[in-house]
Amino acid sequence: MGDVLQPTVWCNPGFLCIIQMTRAKHEDDEYWNSSKFKAFTFDDEDDKFSRLKESKQAVNSILVDDDDDDDDEDNVERVNWSGEPVGSISWSVKETASSIRSGSEQSIPKIDTTPSLSKQGSGYSLSSLFKAKSKPVGFQSFSESFRDTSARTYAPELRRPKSDGNDFVSDLNPEETLRRMLKGQSYSLGKFRSLQDKLLLLDEAVAVYDGNVITAVLIYLKKSLSKEILFRELMARDVALRHYIHYLKEMGEQKLLVELLKALGRTEDMALMQYKEHLNIKDEGRRRDFLKNCLSLPFSQDDATHVQDHYTLLERQIIIEASDKKAQEDIFKKFPRKASILNMPIITTLYYSCFYHYGESEGTYSSPANIRKTFRISEKQYVLTALGARAKLKSWFDVDSLFNTKNWLGYTKKRSPIGFHKVVDVLQKNNAPVQVLQDYMNLIDDPELKLSMALKYKCHDTVINTYRDLKDRQQLTEYKEKLERDSVEYRKIQELLNNGQIRWKN
Repeated sequence: MGDVLQPTVWCNPGFLCIIQMTRAKHEDDEYWNSSKFKAFTFDDEDDKFSRLKESKQAVNSILVDDDDDDDDEDNVERVNWSGEPVGSISWSVKETASSIRSGSEQSIPKIDTTPSLSKQGSGYSLSSLFKAKSKPVGFQSFSESFRDTSARTYAPELRRPKSDGNDFVSDLNPEETLRRMLKGQSYSLGKFRSLQDKLLLLDEAVAVYDGNVITAVLIYLKKSLSKEILFRELMARDVALRHYIHYLKEMGEQKLLVELLKALGRTEDMALMQYKEHLNIKDEGRRRDFLKNCLSLPFSQDDATHVQDHYTLLERQIIIEASDKKAQEDIFKKFPRKASILNMPIITTLYYSCFYHYGESEGTYSSPANIRKTFRISEKQYVLTALGARAKLKSWFDVDSLFNTKNWLGYTKKRSPIGFHKVVDVLQKNNAPVQVLQDYMNLIDDPELKLSMALKYKCHDTVINTYRDLKDRQQLTEYKEKLERDSVEYRKIQELLNNGQIRWKN
């Protein structure tokens, strides 16, 4: 007796399975010799139909439950679409090759443990796998195909020893299936068909603490269960639920994610996911209308304020953009706009307003005062933004007006909510004159900070006056050596050193 072909199951990530034949061991010969079924041979025999019937019985003895066993000869297809006998070798090879070429290989993101369909040798092909089904091919396992009595076809060589049958049925064991997944071996999730089996598989996957395995099982459940049932079961499984939410986010399935969050009662999260859809809208008018509709969603108080501000800001930007495109003022000619104001952040919009619309009345949408009041911009943020815009234009008068305040006696005094050392930094970055830098540098209260900044920006007058106030003769002498002789600063230091009324500390 020659070697006997035995089926091996290979599954790709889309759960499409191919049965590949391997050689059984010689010790199985005894089984076949004692079996009531004849071993398949390639010899031409007259009674082909009897051999097909034997094959059908062999298949049912291994894969089909007793209550599904059906010996009706009318259910055995004798020819395929090409007209060749089902039992012919050429048919088997052709159908297998066709399934490999036409089968969709669905990739599972970040699932490294799922083996790809690397072995594509000749194998078995069941015609029911290639018929139009209500379910995708990826979800129909071989055992399901056998139980479909309307389209049963059995390849004659599908008999296998009972001793090997245990290995095939072991795929029904969740522990064995997960072990194969972890090791990167072939497996079939399609065999878990009942809800109880699928949930048991999911619970076992969670227990192995492997995110890839959990995600792979969730993908299968997503395709094989209705979303209502899946959502209901995930509510009681926090770990699986978190993996599923993460998977939907990674895959960009926003609509399904919103439905899931709504089913979970997480209305605020659902609202935020819907709000996020505005990123996919390119037209500003449609985006504005979308944001307006989002105002009625159940946001938290803070999020509702943010969405309201976003809608109001975009509405203002559309108005300002339409007006400034046609503006003929000198500032637009001297400093042409480099970009559109649409979809810019609030602070960028404020900077734009301080640059092009500074001094406008509060009643206009483009007025800095209007924007500051509407969006509740703090004094520090407003002063820092306006300072940058006016310093960029070298408008030093406007810079002074930001800090000039009058006391109750009517005297003018400079006050800064951001600290004068920050004012000096902004002015220096915008190439302010030395005199302007020194005026604000002299307003810094901390002597050490004032001195370090004066040395950094080479404000000689401030350095000299600071050393004089500190009565540090030694540092003043050393600084004099760094200056050019006969310069104004050099002579000033010389006069201070010769002044006998100053009581130096060193």
